[in-house]
Amino acid sequence: MSGAIGSLCFTAKLRSPGNPMKHLLLPFDGSPSATRAARHAAELAALIPGLRVSLLHVFDPVTLAPHGALVRHEVESRYGAAAAALMAPAVQVFESAGVSVELHCRAGASASEIAQYIHEAGCDAVVMGTRGMGPLAAILIGSVATRVLQTVDVPVTLVK
Repeated sequence: MSGAIGSLCFTAKLRSPGNPMKHLLLPFDGSPSATRAARHAAELAALIPGLRVSLLHVFDPVTLAPHGALVRHEVESRYGAAAAALMAPAVQVFESAGVSVELHCRAGASASEIAQYIHEAGCDAVVMGTRGMGPLAAILIGSVATRVLQTVDVPVTLVK
C-alpha cells in the first residue's frame, strides 16, 4: 500500500484506524534519502499532536574500533555530539515543522540496532530512507531498509 505527504514513499504493515501512533522513529544516516524521510516524518508528526519523535543514528562499529568494545551508554556519551552534528539537518526540518525530537545513537549493525531500539523504546511506527537510487537498488529497496521491514512488527514507511 502506498501513500505520500510531499514525497514518494512505500508503507508496509499499516496501522489500524483505532490504534493511533504515539512514538515515531526516524533512523538517520545523513544521506539525501534520509533527509527526504525526515521531511516526510516531520509533515506527518505535525499532524499528530503529542507524537513522540526519536531520531536514531547507528555508528558502524568499525569506525569506533580504536576505542575497543563500548557499552551502549558509552557510545551515547562519547559520540553523542558527533551524532547530533550529523542529525542537525533532520533536527532543523522537524523544528521548522514545529515538532520536537529526541536524539539517540548506537553502534552496531544498523538494521539490528534499529529493530532493537524500536522494541526497547516502544516505537509504533518508523519512517526511513531507502538510500539506493540505482535500478538494482530500486528493486532491493536497500539492504538496511529491507532487513528492518523483515524484522520489526510495526508499520514502516520507506521514502525514496
